[in-house]
Amino acid sequence: MGFKMGIVGMPNVGKSTLFNALTRTAAAQAANFPFCTIEPNVGEVAVPDARLDKLAEIAGSKQIIPTRMTFVDIAGLVRGASKGEGLGNQFLANIRECDAIAHVLRCFIDDDVTHVEGRVDPLADAETIETELMLADLESIERRLANLARKLRGGDKDSADQDRLLRAALAAIEAGKPARTVKVAEDDSRAWGLLQLLTAKPVLFVCNVEEASAGSGNALSEKVAAMAAAQGAAAVVISAKIEEEISQLATDEQQMFLEELGLHEAGLDRMIQAGYQLLGLQTYFTVGPKEARAWTIQKGTLAPAAAGVIHGDFERGFIRAETVGFDDYVAGKGEAGAKEAGKFRVEGKTYEVKDGDVLHFLFNA
Repeated sequence: MGFKMGIVGMPNVGKSTLFNALTRTAAAQAANFPFCTIEPNVGEVAVPDARLDKLAEIAGSKQIIPTRMTFVDIAGLVRGASKGEGLGNQFLANIRECDAIAHVLRCFIDDDVTHVEGRVDPLADAETIETELMLADLESIERRLANLARKLRGGDKDSADQDRLLRAALAAIEAGKPARTVKVAEDDSRAWGLLQLLTAKPVLFVCNVEEASAGSGNALSEKVAAMAAAQGAAAVVISAKIEEEISQLATDEQQMFLEELGLHEAGLDRMIQAGYQLLGLQTYFTVGPKEARAWTIQKGTLAPAAAGVIHGDFERGFIRAETVGFDDYVAGKGEAGAKEAGKFRVEGKTYEVKDGDVLHFLFNA
């Protein structure tokens, strides 16, 4: 089950530098001029989770396989992108394919790094990007509503539902608000997602600060945090330069480097975890002598659907799930100890999988 986060922002805010660090590669060219990223670069990163290492240690697992998140480095947007300015149309299409947006904002002052609009103002940058996405959504909605008119006259129910949701989004955008501010009923959630509106996607604001502010942020990142709070969104502080330096170090050197800078954890770990939370995701584990593995599911997923993440046959032939919570597994030093402590459970089709569950599925092939 793949989850994709698009990295967007104005040109020269540090998107490609951040992407390089995220994917531990130099695949995205980082240069001091607009549109250095022409095609979207895609990279997968492991979602950091210390629990997986602990489970593998207890079970003596030969292999550790973390769950992963996909990041897409999308070239810099500029004012007028919704009308095709810069490379706007192509970039907007790339964003549409993502599940969420990591909006990188320049929160550092550096005269050697140009800004496409000649100023450093992260709130103005955020407004520019949001406006372009809203304008693109507005054009898309109006076009779709026109195309739905004939089907509506024929009484098609799906078209009526689509028309209703599109008009709700249109009302929000015309009021100057993104589509994600629309309250969508649970019964409409799937149809809403299929609309693929750009401004309906959840947003994580990433404040790219200078190295000295990596730990606590600065005045610019504080303004972004206030804006995010007002919107009910999330924000993280990160120094893309530091993260890229860390990514080039050996694993055993990375923690030492962080400690020298007075940092407790890599900013990328915070960003990945924030993205994971933003998408409403959680992790369950399968553990054995061969491998310890993390699996990504949406919060609220029932046991059969969680099994289906491993293989479709597991969901189709689901019988039951045997489960132990992470803390109980560790306290019992494995499944046998958890059983002796009475912490081993057998759950059926209506069981809602919890974050950290260690699961074993029984199914008919």
